[in-house]
Parts: sequence; structure tokens; C-alpha cells
Amino acid sequence: MTVAVVVLSGCGQYTPAYIKPLPPETRALIAQKGMREDSPIMIRIFKEEAVLEVWRQKDDGHYYLLKSYPICNYSGKLGPKQSQGDRQAPEGFYVVSRDQLNPRSHYHLSFNIGYPNAFDRAYGRTGNNIMVHGDCKSAGCYAMTDAMIEEIYIMAQDALLGGQDYFMIQAYPFRMTAANMAKHRDDKWYKFWEQLKPGYDYFEATRLQPSILVCNKSYVVNAAFVDRNPRVNPAGRCPSYQYLPVQRFTPPPQQTAEAKPTSLEASPLASRMGLGFGPAKPTYHMFTLGPASPAPGQ
Repeated sequence: MTVAVVVLSGCGQYTPAYIKPLPPETRALIAQKGMREDSPIMIRIFKEEAVLEVWRQKDDGHYYLLKSYPICNYSGKLGPKQSQGDRQAPEGFYVVSRDQLNPRSHYHLSFNIGYPNAFDRAYGRTGNNIMVHGDCKSAGCYAMTDAMIEEIYIMAQDALLGGQDYFMIQAYPFRMTAANMAKHRDDKWYKFWEQLKPGYDYFEATRLQPSILVCNKSYVVNAAFVDRNPRVNPAGRCPSYQYLPVQRFTPPPQQTAEAKPTSLEASPLASRMGLGFGPAKPTYHMFTLGPASPAPGQ
């Protein structure tokens, strides 16, 4: 499949010389895994493991792991970003649309992850121009090598040009297994991480992009407001909402070598959040995280 290299961004049309088609081995891997080069993507970031994962949607609607990339550099410690200049990389759920791609980046290539989102703003968190970018230097961003950001950027661009309105970034402090949660139980950010775990569990169980609502200064995963046009104050009381059925992912026979998703059925946290398994229904996606900050110079 031939993909035209066209950059659409808030910076206008511009194609730096180093934006090239994906390497042959990556294109071969996409084909081998039964994916398309312009199919939707999703990104997961794990700070403690220093890993960025790119997942691609296949024709069955589920996401499958395409590649994992080592994060070259990120600044700060485990925990969310709170203020401008704290040199802390964010954690949470973010979305990236076309105008967040920046081919004119001072750091080779970049895309704005969308910090602060509605959850961050509900807590008065400040800062802007938080990127995934190249140059392996970080002051609050997730920095990759130039070669890696070129590949990730092209995949993001192709997905957005292919019809995906935005892709999701799930940024976690670590892989949110029960063992890791127990390991960090005494951390001051544990209560915040409990907010993120239902999103992690949902994706592990379904391989679907979760719907994310923000109200009452909380993330609400896999739910929809009862009123289709509610007035939502991320820091205020939640309008009435209902949890959606969970369509559990069963790997097809050829995918049995991949890691199996974690079950939510025995998860006390999932039960507390109202996540339960129901009959298969069309996937429902909703975000109320708010618009991303512009990034003219990053």
C-alpha cells in the first residue's frame, strides 16, 4: 500500500525532508499482523518501564499491539504534572487530532498530547506544549530518538489522514497490574492512580478504546451521560450517567501468542466503578477531556 506523505497541521502544509514512508520492515510487520497502514491507532505510555506502545485497529474493531518503542528520555518522577515549569511528564487520558501534529518542531518532529485536559484543569493544573517529540531531550515531555519519532509520527499522520478524528494516548506511571498497584500502595499519588486503573483494566479486557468522562474531579470510564446534551462542569457534580456494556476481547486463534487481556470479572476496583460484562454491543466512544493546547514552537 502506498501512502502519500502529506502533513496537515496547525502549522499549515509543510513536509520536512526527513519525513519519509515507513521503513520496509515496519510496513511488512503491519501487513503481517493483518492491519492497514491508515487504520486507527492508539498509544500507551508507561513511565516506570520507559516504553511507548503503538496499537493498531484491525477490521474486527479491536486494537492489537504493533510495536513497542523505548522512551529515550522523560523528566520528573512517577506522578502527574501539576504546574508550568515543574518538569514533570503528565499521566492520564489524552487525545491528539490533526492540528496537534507539528512538523516544524524544534525537536525534530512532535505532537501535542493535549495537556491539560479537563481532569487536569479541574485540579487547577497548569502548563502547555507538552509533547511526544524527538531529540532525546525532555523538560516535561516524552522524548524519543529522532528515528523513532519519525516512525511514530508517520503512523499518527497516516491514521488521521485515513479518517481517524483523533487518537488516544493513555499515559500511565507503570503497568497497572494488581502487583504493581500493591507495590506503590504507600505512594502519595496512589489515589490518583486508582483513577487511571479502570481505563487500563478496560483496555486490557476489551482491546477497545475506552470512553472517558470527566466530572466531580474524577475520570469515569466506559460510561455515557443519560442526557445527551448535559452541562458538565469537570470540577462539579456529575450529571446522571450509566455504565456501558463491556465487550470482552477473545483473541482469534492466530493471535494466541500475544498476551491475553486481564479479566475484570474478579477486580474489586472494577466492580466499584460499575464495570461489568454484558452482551456484545457496538462500541461507544466519548471524550470530554477538552481541547489541546496549541503548540507553535515545540
